[in-house]
Amino acid sequence: MSKGNLAGKPFLSPVHALLLAFPVALFPAGLLSDLTYLNTAEIQWSNFSSWLIAGASLFAGLLLLWALGSLFLGRLRARTGKHLFYIVLVALMFVAGTVNALQHARDGWHSVGSLGVALSVLCTVVALLIGILAHTRFFVREKVA
Repeated sequence: MSKGNLAGKPFLSPVHALLLAFPVALFPAGLLSDLTYLNTAEIQWSNFSSWLIAGASLFAGLLLLWALGSLFLGRLRARTGKHLFYIVLVALMFVAGTVNALQHARDGWHSVGSLGVALSVLCTVVALLIGILAHTRFFVREKVA
């Protein structure tokens, strides 16, 4: 009877993790600047939020391209349930972030309002879920000779 050794295997490549860091940081910052705009009505907070969300959406798109490339060509080739769920979450984050960026491109109060904050909350929650999913380790059984 052979004994197995549980060894942690990283889920992401270093470049993938670097691309993920931007949406994980920028979407919550955009949400905070949305909430600050709602409390102060200072238009610069809305502009700042718009730029943060646009930057997060740009990196979410790059992350989606990298994840799809990894799925078909590289590291995520195994296509387990966790990998496919990760791809779906990244696609959701990219689409919601793009819609959020378009919403924040509107003028004044209508840019943030209830829909803008709701989209920012959705993007933030999905980005944090992706970060948690990506940086937890899953275990594979390796045979010890």
